[in-house]
Amino acid sequence: MTISAWILGLIGATVIAGLAYWKRSLSASGFAAAVIVGTVLYACGSLAWFGTLIAFFLSSSVLSKFKQRAKSGVEATYEKSGRRDAGQVFANGGIAVILCLLNVLFPHFLWWAAFVGVLATVNADTWATEIGGLSQTEPRSILTLKKVPTGTSGGISLLGTLATMAGGLFIGLCAWLLSLSSSSANLHATLGWFLLTGLIAGTIGSLVDSMIGAKWQWMQRCVVCGKDVEAHTHCSTKTSYLRGEKWMNNDAVNLIASLAGAIVAVFAGV
Repeated sequence: MTISAWILGLIGATVIAGLAYWKRSLSASGFAAAVIVGTVLYACGSLAWFGTLIAFFLSSSVLSKFKQRAKSGVEATYEKSGRRDAGQVFANGGIAVILCLLNVLFPHFLWWAAFVGVLATVNADTWATEIGGLSQTEPRSILTLKKVPTGTSGGISLLGTLATMAGGLFIGLCAWLLSLSSSSANLHATLGWFLLTGLIAGTIGSLVDSMIGAKWQWMQRCVVCGKDVEAHTHCSTKTSYLRGEKWMNNDAVNLIASLAGAIVAVFAGV
């Protein structure tokens, strides 16, 4: 952790977060949080840690803009839009930062494995949401398998599931490629391990996200159109309570799912 590493990390994180803010992928608070997360990962980790996070962020940001008009109706039901705020950034990257810092204090491959699991989960879940939202068939509840409207928390579809798997594999591939740039033996593993871990951890973590979303996530109901939504307002009207725990918002769900992905990856690395 040299001063130059902190400076390079700060510059790199600021440039990337600044571009994302300019493209409206980040809010002002999201920009500040992204700079903090990116700087710490580069300075305390390496290009591998920093780059894997950037791979997730860039791919998810691009997908959030893909056919945005077609997904606008679904996005209106979400608690938060595709423009990430500080809560979303820390929910997706907070655990990653903690794992990186733990690796500095107690160097071991399992911290890196858990990190890959976290990023595979958040990427898989994001790809599932962004691509699955374009499915021509109605999703089904992960708990009851009954058809539910597109955008319903806990709803899954074939297209979304395939996107989940692809998102996990993508992070596994990126993490492996970036690990090749590191001289640390704690970051090295076979391509097969990275791909399998990204696939399994990402898929399981994303499914955990869906299960929590279907069972415990705080949900509202629009008093105008009757849709079940995450948003506090819909159809320009305040929504009413439907189910779930008030503290279990989308950020909390993402955080718990990330932990599940990390645990799966750790078992894969033992």
